[in-house]
Amino acid sequence: MHPDVVKLVESGRIPQSVGDRLSQLAPGSFCLHKAWGSGKVTDWDLFGGKVTIDFEKESARVMGLKLALEKTEPLEADDFRAQKIDKIEELRALAQSDPASVVVQTLEAHGGSMKPDQIDRVLCGSVVAEDDYKKWWDRAKKAMRETHRVVVPSKRNEALVLRDTNLSPVETLIADFDQVHNLRDKAKVLDDLRKHARALESDGVAVELLAKIEEISRKALKLHLGDSLDLLAGRDELLEALKEVSLPDNALRLHDVLASSSGSLAPEMAGLPAVRQRRIYESFPEAFGEEWIAKILGVFDRVGTRGVAEIAKMFSDRDEMSTLLEHIRSALSRHSLGPDALAWICRERKRAAEDVFSHEVGSAILSVIEQDSTDEGPRRTLRLQNFLMEDRELIADLLAGEEMNEVRNFSRKLLQSPAFAELDRKSLMARVIKAHPEAQELVTGDAGPRKETLIVSWDSLERRKAEYEDLVNKRIPGNIKEIAIARSYGDLRENFEYKAAKQMQAVLARRKSELEKDLDNAQGSDLTGADPSAVNIGTVVTLRHGDSTEQYTVLGAWDSDPDKRLVSYLSEIGQALIGQKVGDKVEFRDLETEEARTYEIDEITAWK
Repeated sequence: MHPDVVKLVESGRIPQSVGDRLSQLAPGSFCLHKAWGSGKVTDWDLFGGKVTIDFEKESARVMGLKLALEKTEPLEADDFRAQKIDKIEELRALAQSDPASVVVQTLEAHGGSMKPDQIDRVLCGSVVAEDDYKKWWDRAKKAMRETHRVVVPSKRNEALVLRDTNLSPVETLIADFDQVHNLRDKAKVLDDLRKHARALESDGVAVELLAKIEEISRKALKLHLGDSLDLLAGRDELLEALKEVSLPDNALRLHDVLASSSGSLAPEMAGLPAVRQRRIYESFPEAFGEEWIAKILGVFDRVGTRGVAEIAKMFSDRDEMSTLLEHIRSALSRHSLGPDALAWICRERKRAAEDVFSHEVGSAILSVIEQDSTDEGPRRTLRLQNFLMEDRELIADLLAGEEMNEVRNFSRKLLQSPAFAELDRKSLMARVIKAHPEAQELVTGDAGPRKETLIVSWDSLERRKAEYEDLVNKRIPGNIKEIAIARSYGDLRENFEYKAAKQMQAVLARRKSELEKDLDNAQGSDLTGADPSAVNIGTVVTLRHGDSTEQYTVLGAWDSDPDKRLVSYLSEIGQALIGQKVGDKVEFRDLETEEARTYEIDEITAWK
């Protein structure tokens, strides 16, 4: 008890229980407030009934003693929340050198269990800089998984749980396996258990673990086929590390699961680790017999990047690469290859896929990207589109040695594709022209009628570009989400939300097409230095009608502002004025009354 409080207790002014609690608010002690966080008491006035506390969120806060006793709870000096006040710089340094330790201390101070967003509120901005927090949190999770001190879930809505420190490494991992709900997380635990195979056998828990895996996999087969395959493949890898344990004859095996599967396997395989996919693919011959090649080629067409690479390696290792290449030729002619298979062909164009790499691959790439841009749901071809943009030699390689007719066909398809932003399309077309200068005519129109050029101000050009970027990056993706949500309501015939979203899709697509055409035809100009000898773009025209005069400024195609009497050279007034000189008479409708009037040009000056 604090000496000042002892005097009050001994004099009978306060009971001892109150004195004990009051001593917890003595200067130098720590406390916790629900709204203001942890704090350190800096001063008190026992006779005045006040206490001053430096809180996390408010320093030098003066509270009434009675209120402080009711609204705060004491903290020990070694509590993490107290250290955030007293030793914040040391904590910040520790967060960088040992991120897992900081999270462990945080969990210890909060009952041993917290969800990620709760940890964020404690650490982000105070212990770890807000800008660096996401990367720091990824490092912390990796470190915690390595130390096995904390159970780290795969989903953010699940809590991190502090482990019992008295468990052995094998007991810790077995506890992990039992605690995590996600099958893929369980499969990751098996990877760690494989490193402790000898201890797993000596502890006598290997057989029990295998039985758990069997039971979990059987229950999950119908709803989570891919995750069940992942878990069984992890079990088989663990078995290879175990010397004295084997599966019973009636145990569930990979080839049994594959043989009994009825749906498409590609979506189930897509997210699995490469090494697991390879183990599963190697079970195809036993699962499907003579049909295994047809089955695995069906997976090749639609599986993700890792799956495509592993299937190709498997064919190569079995000296059956010619079979895969023949399938690719056939699939290219039917445009049935998925984006990841096409990306693999491009990456391997000078190695394994050299024999099938041609302009047909380029045509297939444009088709699959364009189709994906009009489909609902997440973009499947984003990685392929980025690859096309980033590999600056790809287009030249695609069109190398091809006849000019094929080059023209590819160029037209690229120019007409709505899937690419204007600047991306121009960049790709520049690469075509660099490899085949003859394709220039498709851009300039030298071989046919020239497109109409729009003279526009730089400001209006930037506004149109901004509108286009907003349309492509926000409004159209937002509309796709709205369609997907509306579709989930069911009964599309009576679904007003779905019909409205589809109508908006048509409006946005039409606007996108209009903007692309306008931007493609636009030529920016500062509209200065116009010749005032006649009305031109960038001139100010004074008109006389009877005793009154009016002044109009003729600007670019997108610069109309009737309130300020700014008119586009393409407008009715602009077309009536362009080319006329001082003294000439012109006729057009008045902006306010819509009545036709005849004006005489009184003066022409340059706008700038």
